[in-house]
Amino acid sequence: MVRKYVVSPGGGRGAHPDIGSALRAAAARGRAARIEIAPGRYEEQLTVHGEVELAAAGDPGSVVVGGLRGTVLSALGSVVVRGLVLTGRDADAGVVHCRTGSLTLDRVEVRAHRGVCVQVSPGASATLTDSAFRFGRTVFTGSAGLVERCRFADAADNAVAAIESARVTVRDSRVDGAGIHGVRVSDAWAQLTGCEITGTERTAVIADAQAELTVEGCRIEGVHGAALEFVEQSRGTVTDTRVLDAENGIVVASGADPQVRGCVFTGCRDTGIHVQDAGRGAFEGCEVVDAGNVAVLSTRGGAPLVSGCRVSGGNVGIAVTDRARGRFAGCRVRDLTGVGLRVWDGSKAVFEDVRVERCPFGLDAKGDGGTTAELTGVAFGDFDMIAVAAVGQSRVTLRSVTAERGLLGFGAGEEAQLHLHDCTVTGVETGGALAFGTARLVARDLTVTGAQSYGLCGTGSAYLDVVGGRFEDCAATGVRCDEKCGGRLADCCVTGTSGTAVQHNGRVQLVSLRTALPVREITEPAPPPTIVNNYHGPVFVEAVHSAQLAWGNTNVVQQQTHQNSPDDRSDRSVHTDSIDPDGASR
Repeated sequence: MVRKYVVSPGGGRGAHPDIGSALRAAAARGRAARIEIAPGRYEEQLTVHGEVELAAAGDPGSVVVGGLRGTVLSALGSVVVRGLVLTGRDADAGVVHCRTGSLTLDRVEVRAHRGVCVQVSPGASATLTDSAFRFGRTVFTGSAGLVERCRFADAADNAVAAIESARVTVRDSRVDGAGIHGVRVSDAWAQLTGCEITGTERTAVIADAQAELTVEGCRIEGVHGAALEFVEQSRGTVTDTRVLDAENGIVVASGADPQVRGCVFTGCRDTGIHVQDAGRGAFEGCEVVDAGNVAVLSTRGGAPLVSGCRVSGGNVGIAVTDRARGRFAGCRVRDLTGVGLRVWDGSKAVFEDVRVERCPFGLDAKGDGGTTAELTGVAFGDFDMIAVAAVGQSRVTLRSVTAERGLLGFGAGEEAQLHLHDCTVTGVETGGALAFGTARLVARDLTVTGAQSYGLCGTGSAYLDVVGGRFEDCAATGVRCDEKCGGRLADCCVTGTSGTAVQHNGRVQLVSLRTALPVREITEPAPPPTIVNNYHGPVFVEAVHSAQLAWGNTNVVQQQTHQNSPDDRSDRSVHTDSIDPDGASR
């Protein structure tokens, strides 16, 4: 049976003048106790042993305990606190310290000025419900915790921390204005469900040191750093979570590997999904809207798997850079100001069943020979400039890729390699495919329809290897090979009512070409004569015939014979100069 004790500073029958005296009386009897505290302010430091409940006799918040430095309430046993305000300062061990056993805080407010609100020690457990915690952090160290419908505001550093193998569940709670992180999980396990986090100075929710973190149905808004971050081989899941106005939606690095599903990242100032430094992760059915820089970024050795994601607005859609990797399937990218897909600097990316719409550039590949992009079943539509561009030494392979309504379909330049298999280009303003520089373009079953200039063009010293190409209704030329472009066209077909089938330079082999249009070879103009100027020889002021000139001699004799008339056959003058080898007279 629970024994009740009453605390009232004004006195009264059977009442204790302070909380400490009531606790001592309860401890002396050694039984479960309930201590009801009259409204007022109590400047006390309490140590509670055994099975004890401390409750405000009036409304929640009517009893204020504390005002001193250090810990206000130490719990050792099974302790329940209801409706109290606990306030302290410089409490490094916590204004409330659960040292052993279990602690329940219900409708409690804890204020920690320059200190910790709640500290739960290893082996202990705490349940926090409908409570508020201000200015200090709440720390679970190797302990268990359940937090429901609580608010954490203005913490000087981390609002909630689960560390050193702690296990903590946080539900339907709110974190505002934390000085560092809203929730940090380090070498621990935590689950966040239905929570809201705003205004943190750094990452709102972070898992590090091989932590395991689950985030479900949360909302993160207006944070100065990333909304979510998994680092240092952490694991976990993030589902149905909304992020608005963060520097990064989610960051994954240093071997972390979360599973992220059904999340929406809106208005991120830098990136929506950011994977780097050997981070991995699987991202399924997510949406990134209006990212300031890149919607989905894999960089510096990142290797995510991304499926069914949607990207709209912003600058760059999906980028794989700086020797990173990535596999992207079933994604939709639209309405960007920059490029839809990017593969740079030794990176490797695979795109399957991806659609890019209303972006100036479709795919931009650039880098050394280790830069590769493989596209299968990808569709580009309504692009302002080019659907696929490969430059540098990059290698791009397209299978069953379509490009519709743009300036140029596919292009390869510099030393890049572009391989096309069963690809289609329709309704482009300039051409279907272009190779320039020393690029190599290999096409099997390429179809270009309705190009307003050419179907295929090679220029510079590019090389074309085209088999089974079909070029239909290209306004000017089906295939054009300029300058020193070489290669082979085999089993190709050019159809239409006007223009030229093939205009070539004689360096391209035509095998089994089918066309009713003319084939024209470009005649190269004769090279201009070579003119050699020597500024150290003799100068002639009149026409000279049968002259013999010598360079490099120490002495040179210059002789001129001039005849005025047939009757005058004598030599008029002889002049001899001694000239140095450099051409100066003496």
